[in-house]
Amino acid sequence: MASELVAAVRDDLVRHPGEVTPARVAECLHRLGRPVSAEAVAAVHDEVVRSSRGLGPLAGLVADPDVTDVLVNGPGRVWVDRGEGVEATDVVLPDEEEVRRLAQRLAARGGRRLDDATPYCDVRLPDGARFHAVLAPVAHPGTTISLRIPRARGLTLAEMVSEGAVTPTGARLLRDVVVGRLAHLVSGGTGSGKTTLLGTLLGLVPADERIVLVEDSAELRPDHPMVVGLEARPANAEGAGEVSLRTLVRQALRMRPDRLVVGEVRGAEVVDLLAAMNTGHEGGCGTLHANSASRVPARIEALAATAGLDRAAAAAQFVAAVDVLLHVTRGRDGVRRLAEVAVPRLGEHGAEAVWALQFDADGRMREGPGADLLATRLEGVAR
Repeated sequence: MASELVAAVRDDLVRHPGEVTPARVAECLHRLGRPVSAEAVAAVHDEVVRSSRGLGPLAGLVADPDVTDVLVNGPGRVWVDRGEGVEATDVVLPDEEEVRRLAQRLAARGGRRLDDATPYCDVRLPDGARFHAVLAPVAHPGTTISLRIPRARGLTLAEMVSEGAVTPTGARLLRDVVVGRLAHLVSGGTGSGKTTLLGTLLGLVPADERIVLVEDSAELRPDHPMVVGLEARPANAEGAGEVSLRTLVRQALRMRPDRLVVGEVRGAEVVDLLAAMNTGHEGGCGTLHANSASRVPARIEALAATAGLDRAAAAAQFVAAVDVLLHVTRGRDGVRRLAEVAVPRLGEHGAEAVWALQFDADGRMREGPGADLLATRLEGVAR
């Protein structure tokens, strides 16, 4: 089978994403003015499927259980993160054509289009990996690919303690937060371990409670027997078919959730989440990007503003709804750990987060001005 013909068919299929079937290969050959005999269709189909299956040169990196991210910065070495910072690998993509072809192939696996008219793509692949790419020349020095690899299973609380992510004292506190059905948000920067910690906490939810997850991209994999997941969907190339997080939060409220979870609060859906927490849905939780726990109130107010909620109303809703803030960081040693516990309250200038506990890299704990308020909220929790 001539490699030029296979490449031409593959490129044509990239421009018309979808499942690669013999019928589609026949249509493609017809468009290219090539023979459409049964033998030709079968041969081209088999070769295209063989050469397009999987992640190609990235497959070995994705299969590594320690790898959380695979990064391609154009032609050259591929980089990975194994939990200790980004490091170069022995995998090399030789030229821009190879990188572009790989990016378009992965986008097609997710049912998305990636070409000069739509030079970026963000989609979850069938194996659960989160795929993002930007084609050159929008990206330089070449096409970029980012893969976020979900863990095969979540960590237990005991495993987090053994890895140094949580101290024994912090673990007891986290268990009390979940058992006591305290509404909580996990904050932190990109790659700090927010999703990992939230997944661990959901594994502590009693087995007879129903968890409903709302996520932009399905990443949470709690070890729990009763989990229902709702995943947002972007608009297609024609601008139709979008299913937003806010819509899914509203749908989740009709599904009798014992625990309503928003995997990552990033927009107007924060208003619906806070409203749910304020109307009897105890133990709700989610994650939020923030550089420190003290900046969470301002972040909440900014997100609520996109839904038309003014600052005072957002502050009141936030303080009434959320009991505890759990802030995670990633240290210079690469370890992601619970660094701070804070409690929201109304101050003279609106909502504020008062730190109650801080944990340093050596596991030492300090108590802050919010420690008594935290203890009050945890009163009555059965230990």
